[in-house]
Amino acid sequence: MGKVKMKKNDVWIDMTPMSDVMVLLLTFFMLTSTFVKNEAVKVVTPGSVTEAKVPTADVLNITVNPEGQVFMSMDKTSDLVAALDEMCDLFGVQLSAEQRTKFRDDPQFGISMTKLPTYLTLPREKMSEGLKLGGGIPTDSIGDGEEKDMSEFQHWVKAAKRNNPDLKLCIKADVTTPYSSIKKVMSELQDMSENRYQLLTSYKKAEE
Repeated sequence: MGKVKMKKNDVWIDMTPMSDVMVLLLTFFMLTSTFVKNEAVKVVTPGSVTEAKVPTADVLNITVNPEGQVFMSMDKTSDLVAALDEMCDLFGVQLSAEQRTKFRDDPQFGISMTKLPTYLTLPREKMSEGLKLGGGIPTDSIGDGEEKDMSEFQHWVKAAKRNNPDLKLCIKADVTTPYSSIKKVMSELQDMSENRYQLLTSYKKAEE
């Protein structure tokens, strides 16, 4: 007896709707994503059960490493460049166009103004290590006249806030950073009437 051959029908699926959805999703994520810069100085923040959201725009991040050294970063390049110009004028520091570009592209800064030109002459691949050895932004009092006893750290905060009054301050310290170092930063802010700031922590569940 001969075999009965079943007629096979080709199955055709229109992939156009799925392609449209994929393109829309890709566009959505590209427009809403916030790119995280690779900071040279990283810290492991202590845990906390608070669920308060961390601000993502108009932020001045203040990082305190385990040695108590202070570093900063800003999310807006325009704010960073404006603050740099003010600090260079205040301390009489001259930077070339290439040095200014390096500073603008650097994800984090933390070095005294006197060492800044030398630091910015380093090759880009060595800047990360140079920043770690730079000692951080000084918190020792300097200046005279109306700005007597202000530190470089306070001058940076003042310059940043002057160019962007909506700037939010966030302090991020390592879990092993001595409390005295964090207290020093908070006291510096309080001395210049900057009493609104956030302490960044890592979220953990209450039972942990």
